[in-house]
Amino acid sequence: MFTKKKSRTEGMESFDTLVGKSSVIHGRMIVHDSLRIDGKVFGNLEPADKHPCSIAVGSSGVVTGNIHCNKAYIAGKVIGNIFAKELIVLSDSAVVDGDISAEAFTIASGAVIEGTMLQANRKVRDLQSAQLRSTMNTSRISSHQN
Repeated sequence: MFTKKKSRTEGMESFDTLVGKSSVIHGRMIVHDSLRIDGKVFGNLEPADKHPCSIAVGSSGVVTGNIHCNKAYIAGKVIGNIFAKELIVLSDSAVVDGDISAEAFTIASGAVIEGTMLQANRKVRDLQSAQLRSTMNTSRISSHQN
């Protein structure tokens, strides 16, 4: 009789601030938790006082400016760089005219990136891999000498 209804956003990000399709915003936006853009934003998007935030640009959304966040979900157009600490997801309709940087990426076939892609913390992982390879080579050399 009484069953728990599943949330519409179960398994997906939920966004507490929405810039609607007919909205146009000029200026820097400080994001506290999460933001979805279906309209147009001309200015940088930044987290408030290093709060983790998620930013989504819907298929009708356009951002002209840099995006700084933890997670970015892009289905529209971004003219600027995207710096995400954790994840950038580009859908098949995404167009990014700028550089993207994150720890992890999900890029659908059809997404367009006019810029460079940098995997964050790569230098740390490359150094650890080099140290591991060096250790393995040293152990192989010493086993061949015995």
